[in-house]
Amino acid sequence: MSEARTAWGWGLASVDAAGTTLDVWYPELTLGEAPTESDRPNHNFGTLAHTEADARGIRRVPVFAVSQLDEPIVNAADAYLKLHLMSMRMAKPNTLNLDGIFAQLANVVWTNYGPFAVEDFTLRKADVERAATDAALAFATQAGLSAAAPATTVNVFGVDKFPRMIDYVVPTGVRIGDADRVRLGAYLSAGTTVMHAGFVNFNAGTLGVSMVEGRVSQGVVVGDGSDIGGGASIMGTLSGGGKLRNSIGEHSLLGANAGIGISLGDNCTVEAGLYVTAGTKITIWDKAKAAAGEPLEVVKGSDLSGKDNILFIRNSVNGRIEARYRKVGIELNEKLHKN
Repeated sequence: MSEARTAWGWGLASVDAAGTTLDVWYPELTLGEAPTESDRPNHNFGTLAHTEADARGIRRVPVFAVSQLDEPIVNAADAYLKLHLMSMRMAKPNTLNLDGIFAQLANVVWTNYGPFAVEDFTLRKADVERAATDAALAFATQAGLSAAAPATTVNVFGVDKFPRMIDYVVPTGVRIGDADRVRLGAYLSAGTTVMHAGFVNFNAGTLGVSMVEGRVSQGVVVGDGSDIGGGASIMGTLSGGGKLRNSIGEHSLLGANAGIGISLGDNCTVEAGLYVTAGTKITIWDKAKAAAGEPLEVVKGSDLSGKDNILFIRNSVNGRIEARYRKVGIELNEKLHKN
């Protein structure tokens, strides 16, 4: 029997007035068996931790978490630890047991002042803005500056179970045009560029140099040298509650506004605007058969899932979807992705 896979580390949890953990930040994590309590390193959070609630009604409490990577998620600290592992590139998508993650994560109001509980957000927002304004006025007075009240606003980024990745983990060698569009738990390899309209979900990501201008859904991985075009989409494991994991191989292109419900192998292209699902009827193009007037083979999209060297197009004359042999894959701009 193989040994249980484990990861551990100190985290700083945000806990609301009801005792609900809203988030946990792990500055660093370690793979392997956790040390005994007497051998644990210090958390070194210093003044970041405070047991008294702030104006948000939030306490920041150090927690020592140990996660069994092949077991279902048991609490919020466990969920955040596994999400951090993927964004830290310590575990690839689809290699951790994430069963129960939605039940263990609370809905949170994510803001420029950190997480708020949903239930009392309106009142807490006013408290935070008042406290921030008072602090700014006090500083201005002490410094002999103008005592005009500064504009202090709590800006809401979203209400969700998952926060933005870069508020917790900033991986090296990547560019992200819009921080709101990459969730914690995304795995972005060095050389990845996520453009402003691109999106990468948790437990999904890139395994090499990639351009992401479309949507990489939960459970989806994109191989080295591949391009997800603007507005393109890949069906993930959350679509319809299925467990099928679609992926894109190396040096493949999912054209602008295209989509797939199957996997692409290496050196594949789906032309712009074409959506290929498992049930799509696809004609296998054979030049010799076509010239001889012989019938062409028709298969379902699922029959071509994961196959290499395929160009998927819609024939503009007869409207049918065709699969044609493609010898060479795309090449991304090396200078563009040297991040």
